[in-house]
Amino acid sequence: MVIAVSACLLGENCKYNGGNNYSEKVRAFCEGHEVIPVCPEVMGGLPTPRVPAEIVNGVVTNREGKVVDKEFRSGAEAAFKKIMDSGAQVCILQSRSPSCGAKEVYDGSFTGKKIPGMGVLAQMVSETSIKMIDVEDLD
Repeated sequence: MVIAVSACLLGENCKYNGGNNYSEKVRAFCEGHEVIPVCPEVMGGLPTPRVPAEIVNGVVTNREGKVVDKEFRSGAEAAFKKIMDSGAQVCILQSRSPSCGAKEVYDGSFTGKKIPGMGVLAQMVSETSIKMIDVEDLD
C-alpha cells in the first residue's frame, strides 16, 4: 500500500516553529508500506521556521497579517500532484493545520479556537477516493 503522510508526522522539522510532530503511531501504521512524505508549506516555498498562519475568511494569512495564500495553495497543488502521481490509497494528515487539517482548523483569530473545516491540501484530498485520516484518529 502507498501511504501519503504529512512530513512533520515522520519527524521532518518542517513545522512553522522549526520542529516536527513525530508520531510513533504513524511510524507503526506505515511500517512495511511505501511512504510518500509531503509538506505543502515547504513545497510552496515557505521557510522553516515561519510565522504561524491560519485561514482567515477563506484566505491563508499569517499572524502578522501577511497574506500567504498563494504559497499555501501552490504548495498544496504540488503536494496533491505528488500524492496522486504516487498512487496513494491512504493519506495521513496533521490535525488543525491550515494545509493538512482534515476535520478542523483554527478559526483565524490566532487565539487557539478551533472550528470544523479543512486545510487547503485536505480539501483537495477529500475530493478524491483516497482514504484521508486525521492523525488524531489513527488507530
